Parts: sequence; structure tokens; C-alpha cells
Amino acid sequence: MTLKEQVQEVIEKVRMHLQSHGGDVELVEVDEDGTVRVRLQGACKGCPMAQQTMSMGIERVLKEEIPEIQAVVAVD
Repeated sequence: MTLKEQVQEVIEKVRMHLQSHGGDVELVEVDEDGTVRVRLQGACKGCPMAQQTMSMGIERVLKEEIPEIQAVVAVD
């Protein structure tokens, strides 16, 4: 399984929680250096808590499950 496939699998787990609050997340790309780029959607886009969702939610879970991940960055 590629790194991108692993990341997508973990994002699917996180997605359920975000969708229950009217938001969503889309995987944009995974760089060779372990940086994951995602796009927040729905209620998450522009939410004042979006940064906390990124660092305490998405990034934390990805790093726990896939040690190669160095950072998670939101893109527009």
C-alpha cells in the first residue's frame, strides 16, 4: 500500500466525525517529505475552530497511525 493510500484510509476514519458536524476533508496530495495537503470543506471551511481541527484532529491521528507523516497543511 502506498503512503497516499494509507493517508486516504486514515482520512476516511476522521471524515465520519467531521461529516457529523457538517464538515468534510479532501486529500489533495502527499509530498515525498511526508507533508499531507488537505482541503477542508463544508462547515469546516472558514470555521474559527478549523486550525484546532487540523492540528488536534487530522494531524494528530495521521501522525499516530503513520509515523512517516511530518505535517498536515490545509490548502484552498
